[in-house]
Amino acid sequence: MSFNVLIVDDSNSMRSVIKKIVSLSGFKMDQCLEAGNGKEALDVLEKSWVDVIISDINMPEMNGLELLAALKRDDLLREIPVIVVSTESREDRMQEAYGLGAKGFIKKPFLPEEIRKVLHGVIGVNDDGEYGNDEKDDGDFDF
Repeated sequence: MSFNVLIVDDSNSMRSVIKKIVSLSGFKMDQCLEAGNGKEALDVLEKSWVDVIISDINMPEMNGLELLAALKRDDLLREIPVIVVSTESREDRMQEAYGLGAKGFIKKPFLPEEIRKVLHGVIGVNDDGEYGNDEKDDGDFDF
């Protein structure tokens, strides 16, 4: 199983780095969509479904915390797990992100293994990127 990922960062080069690190991590990615700020991310989400969002905090126009607040107000979008990736490491800032619905927080710089572990954790898949034992025949069903 592979997943659609939205990377939100005002730096084009940082979006490329995050995309490359996610690919190197072994995380099974189908589509990788990008946005330069929270407002652009909301525009992307109007047209495309994503399984997880990786967002910076400090961006112009609409920052990552404002994006989290906007997602939280939407009945459908609030279910998309958001991982905050930032150089910000203040505890109060991290707690604010979690309070607004972030499911993970990764400090820049980070290693592929770190992002893979957090991505798998927030999506709820095992180390192989699969949902539990869904394929296993437990003999309890007739169909």
